[in-house]
Amino acid sequence: QVQLVESGGGLVQAGGSLRLSCAASGRTFSSYEMGWFRQAPGKEREFVAAITWGGVRRVYADFVKGRFTISGDNAKNMVYLEMTSLKPEDTAIYFCAAGVELLRKGPGYWGRGTQVTVSS
Repeated sequence: QVQLVESGGGLVQAGGSLRLSCAASGRTFSSYEMGWFRQAPGKEREFVAAITWGGVRRVYADFVKGRFTISGDNAKNMVYLEMTSLKPEDTAIYFCAAGVELLRKGPGYWGRGTQVTVSS
């Protein structure tokens, strides 16, 4: 059974920063793509960023380019999302996700999410 556990969410003022972490367990993730999605109240879940293990390829949604950075630690089975210059519209529940072909076929596994609230 694959498990993904997010942490690091919280309340921050606009312009501030947060670092989200995702701990993966249950499988060897060397061949998985890992990513972050978010869901704001009343909106559909949307893609934020993804990374292939080894960091060979990183993909970002246009609305976070230049502000968010995804990274991973293969040895620890950890994925991170460094968020800077946060805006109130970044307020959402952020979900960690994993999949063999996450970018092409979507995630096969989801975490429970961590709340990020950005105040103006």
